Amino acid sequence: MGELTKINNEFFKDIETPMSSIDIEEKNEEIEELTMIYTCAIKEVSAKLEILDYEFKIKRKRNPIEYMKSRVKSPKSIMDKLNRKNLELNFETAKKNLMDIAGIRVVCSFVSDIYEIAAMLKNQEDITLVEEKDYIENPKPNGYRSLHMVLEIPIFFSNHVEPVRIEVQVRTIAMDFWASLEHKLYYKIGEDLPAHIREDLKQCADVISVTDIKMQNIQKEVDRLG
Repeated sequence: MGELTKINNEFFKDIETPMSSIDIEEKNEEIEELTMIYTCAIKEVSAKLEILDYEFKIKRKRNPIEYMKSRVKSPKSIMDKLNRKNLELNFETAKKNLMDIAGIRVVCSFVSDIYEIAAMLKNQEDITLVEEKDYIENPKPNGYRSLHMVLEIPIFFSNHVEPVRIEVQVRTIAMDFWASLEHKLYYKIGEDLPAHIREDLKQCADVISVTDIKMQNIQKEVDRLG
């Protein structure tokens, strides 16, 4: 039995209606196909970002993208989210209603790089902007900052074209540092974080934002001197 089958059999044990081995095998194939589709979308968008980063390096002698991370949600995460939204628990419903099954986090050097990379990406003919949320201009109450976009891109398979939605989050190194630590704290304690810790986190986010602006101004001055 393959590793994927082991994982999925563990997942299917929570389903109330008993499933035959044939049913489980069909579900395994469905999961594999879903994972393949969204993994291909990540590869397509990642390739576009790498090309833009390379072009930027040639023209401006520096890379705007520090690094990228990507993931495809697990079957359990997908079903949990459908359940929270009171939607039918199947993968076809997930494809139609969930916009973050596949995700890429793009970490940039400066705030201006975020908007330039996002604009160049949205400008491509085969990309459709579905949704955009600017948490840099309008931070979340806890201090979280990042630019979120949901993009739709066509994936060309052997016998059909599949339009796939993928979430792209673009942020600076400082924003990513804060978000990663904040996530670890909440994962450990949950929503029971004391008020003073929440306030300290918010203050740290504000300090990081001011630092980002200062670094941006220094970078502009260096460009003028160069």
